Amino acid sequence: MKKLFVSLGIALVSAAFAATAFAQASATANACCTIVTPIGISKTTDMNFGNVATDGTAGTVVLDPASTRTSTGGVTLPVNAGTVTAASFTVTGSEAYTYSITLPGSVTITYGANTMTVNTFTSSPATTGTLTAGTQTLNVGATLNIGSSQAAGAYASTTPFTVTVNYN
Repeated sequence: MKKLFVSLGIALVSAAFAATAFAQASATANACCTIVTPIGISKTTDMNFGNVATDGTAGTVVLDPASTRTSTGGVTLPVNAGTVTAASFTVTGSEAYTYSITLPGSVTITYGANTMTVNTFTSSPATTGTLTAGTQTLNVGATLNIGSSQAAGAYASTTPFTVTVNYN
């Protein structure tokens, strides 16, 4: 009889644990989404280094995003500067969103068979912008590398350079 009570006790305890192990609970949740305005970028102004003179020695012209330029090496900046402008873009999208900026590595400008490289691009804002009222101006400068015996002429890129923006 004692064995029967022990067996019955074990069976009752096992049944209690089994009921607890199979107990379930549920909850529900809703799904939602907000579509934001797509980010966009459009060119306002092309980049122009203006008039540049060289004494036959290599050098550079650095054009900053504020359209201010400096020269190095055998390059001088004449008083008649010509048109000097950093590239300018308008970025649009959802208000108060931030975005990242990707600048090109380099672009080649040509005059006939003569070439120069434009590189070391910089921007303002530098790496991240904020869309105040859904828009922001993005200015881009760069460095023009002039060879030691660069031919005189009006140089231009045959392919435009690309600036990419993307929501953070």
